[in-house]
Amino acid sequence: MIRRPSLRERSVQNRLPVWHKHGVPTPSRRSPPPPLDAAALDRLALRYVERFATTRGRLADYLSRKLRERGWTGEAAPDPAAVAERMAGRGYVDDRGYAAMKGAALTRRGLGARRVADTLRGAGIAADDAAPVLEEAREQAWDSAVAFARRKRIGPFAAAPAEPKLRERQFAQLLRAGHAMDVARRLVAMAPGELPDPE
Repeated sequence: MIRRPSLRERSVQNRLPVWHKHGVPTPSRRSPPPPLDAAALDRLALRYVERFATTRGRLADYLSRKLRERGWTGEAAPDPAAVAERMAGRGYVDDRGYAAMKGAALTRRGLGARRVADTLRGAGIAADDAAPVLEEAREQAWDSAVAFARRKRIGPFAAAPAEPKLRERQFAQLLRAGHAMDVARRLVAMAPGELPDPE
């Protein structure tokens, strides 16, 4: 009786690379993508903004990377920042809306204003667009720190009082999450079950 390979064996066989004789992998038959021109750059930008919520800075970085990978055949020099500005002018990119959405999500996760500011700066959001979000993150600093402590079982949410070394690590966790030193110190010093009152 002939034994059939199991499903697991067949899936492993399907993942193996195809080798040509003499142990040399077969070359890919896919041709490299053609160099970009102005119309192709616009199409790339449109495809990117329809798939991802993004910022002008991130879109310009993406287009610059594609230009490095594929090259340029257009007449004038490419300007990814101008393409990103044009997409923002048409309403496809909204830095202020992105900042509000990202800031609210980070605050809900229990991250502090400093981490929110770092994330928005990394996304290329201008200070004017980030300012209202950072103000709101500062106003919710205590609530977001309590949410972080609850999620990580720190201070009032711990099952038992923490040893000094564990408290140091918990304090460092709160600082890395972007919370102020006084807030972190206050939460770590609380006994399990102690109700964290608003500041």
